Formats: sequence, C-alpha cells, structure tokens
Amino acid sequence: MGFPALIVAAGSGQRLGAGGPKALVPLCGRPLYAWSVDAFRVARSVDRVIVVVPPGKADEFTEPGIETVDGGEVRSESVANGLRHLASGGSGDLIVVHDAARPLVTPDLVDAAVEALQSAPDLDAVIAAAQVTDTIKRVGRDGTVEETLDRSVLISVQTPQVFRLGALERAIETGDLVAATDDASLIEAAGGSVGVIEAPSGNIKVTVPGDLDLAARLLEPDN
Repeated sequence: MGFPALIVAAGSGQRLGAGGPKALVPLCGRPLYAWSVDAFRVARSVDRVIVVVPPGKADEFTEPGIETVDGGEVRSESVANGLRHLASGGSGDLIVVHDAARPLVTPDLVDAAVEALQSAPDLDAVIAAAQVTDTIKRVGRDGTVEETLDRSVLISVQTPQVFRLGALERAIETGDLVAATDDASLIEAAGGSVGVIEAPSGNIKVTVPGDLDLAARLLEPDN
C-alpha cells in the first residue's frame, strides 16, 4: 500500500539569493524540486505526490504526475494546506512530508522512514536525522558561552518525516504554526512520540549558494 507525500516547495529562496522561489532554482539543468519528485515517484511506499507551491506559482511547477496546492505564510501553514488538499481526495493513514530544499533524498530513505513507523505502533512519527559530530555550545544573549552540550544525545533533524495522519492533523490544529521549525516539533508539543532513523550523509539542505554547488557535485555520475 502506498501513502501520500507532501513536498514543501513554497519557500522564498531569500537566503539563496534566488530572486524567486527556491524550489524553481536550476540544479543540474532541472528545477530544484524536481529531484525530490523523482525520488518520491520511485519510492515503493508512496502513491501520490503533492507539491506545496508559492501562491500563484502553480503553473510553473510542471513535473508530470504531481498535484499542486498553494502554500501559506509559514512552513507549517503550508503543510496544513496540503493536509486540507488531501482531505478532498482521500488518503491513507500515514503521510510523508519532505522539504524540496533537500534534493538528494533517496527512495530508500523514504521507504525506510515509512517502514519504521509502520513497525512501531507506539510512535506518532518517524524523522530522518544525522548524529551531531561538532561540539555544540549554548550562547547567551551577550554572546558568551553558557555551556557545552552533550553531543551524544543531539541530532540534526532532516526530512523526510513520516506521520500518522490523524496525529499530524491534531498537532497542527492545536500547535503554534509560526514558531514550529519542523512538523515533528508540533507532534512533540502535542505530547506525541517521535522516532528517528539515520539519514545518509548526502541528504543535504540547499540554503545558501554554496549548498547548491555542493548538491551539483554530489549529483555528478562519479558520486
């Protein structure tokens, strides 16, 4: 059985200096979002791909086989719009959410996240993440170090993230959508349980121009 996937592609691209939607920035001759669409079309666990786009830009998202829906003012509002779109077309009991800014996502990672949640009935979500390897320090308002955190218990959160649909809907209804930096944090705030799977090192996020260059190098055939 396949499940729906939301690819969140409504970001402005301001930090990238794109001059337009980040998801439409060219990467190796194709718009950034198209690389994620490819992975989700191949993933065994996904049967429907919805791309959440900047309002008024749907006609610029032309990859075949996708549905589009307008995004909101902040990320979680965009996801909420995607959920409302799903409600109008039927859906399964799980949903996958992914950032278009992570174009090197693999079908295997998507399927692994879905399978991890399916096999853990006590969890409300499973997220992809990487272990923190740098030393992390907490800094006060005056710019001085307050403490060094134990990196062995820290992770760097990524996407895809897989949710029980009902749990995500309830978390969005009651959560602070403006403050949330990812959807799993809404589940946490609602008292839900979130599991973690390890993401491959190549699952990078494109935020600044140097990230785009790195993604292009990683997409080269020799890599």
